[in-house]
Amino acid sequence: MSRKGFFTDSTTCIGCKACEVACKQWNQLPDDGFNFTGMSYDQTGDLGCSTWRHVAFVERPVPLPGHATGVGDFSWLMVSDVCKHCQRAGCLEACPTGAIVRTEFDTVYVQPDVCNGCGYCVTACPFGVIDRRPDDGRAWKCTLCYDRLGDGMTPACAKACPTESIVYGDLDVLHERAENRVRELHDQGIISAYLYGKDAANQPGTGGLNAFFLLVDKPEVYNLPPDPVVPTMKAKEAWSAVALGALGMAAVAAGAVLLGRRGSP
Repeated sequence: MSRKGFFTDSTTCIGCKACEVACKQWNQLPDDGFNFTGMSYDQTGDLGCSTWRHVAFVERPVPLPGHATGVGDFSWLMVSDVCKHCQRAGCLEACPTGAIVRTEFDTVYVQPDVCNGCGYCVTACPFGVIDRRPDDGRAWKCTLCYDRLGDGMTPACAKACPTESIVYGDLDVLHERAENRVRELHDQGIISAYLYGKDAANQPGTGGLNAFFLLVDKPEVYNLPPDPVVPTMKAKEAWSAVALGALGMAAVAAGAVLLGRRGSP
């Protein structure tokens, strides 16, 4: 099987939320409530156990051509966020039960019948994607429509996207398409366009993402971490620090003992 994934182009997203609706409909996910969030047109707020695709609306002040920044001068940034299906997945590495596996499509899948709700995966995800349901504590996230892939179908979100902002396919093909798109935007004068998480060279802390993005502003603007790192990549440094700390404490203890002996009659 070839590696599958998503290429999400934020410059062609129109914020219609068709991807959110298609995802919820196909996966039979509950609604997130119909409350006023205070976040522009964003009623879902973030990714979670019942929201596997989330369209962010970002307002940013930008001066009009030839004018200084003033009241009402702003631009929209929209992007459909999703689980990144990392090449080095922190959730998978942290799972103690084997509930999280890498599929034949190179995607990361949570087996709900094996998950025991320990929550280790939640803290191990550098993107804050995976979440536990309050009723049974089990972890949930995007499956990249694993049940559809087995039948040769396109994931529901990509199928529903009217502007091809979300494209599904072989990663090698998607990488080429994304690079061509960046060159096209640069030729149009949009030099801020770049790829986020395309491969390990682009994002060494995760080994690259199977669901990567084209952005035109800093990752933080889109609520994405600028330098995500899987926690286990820091394990060696952490244990080294523990060892040094233990040696330091031993040295202090030994010194205290020697001083105590010298001071005794």
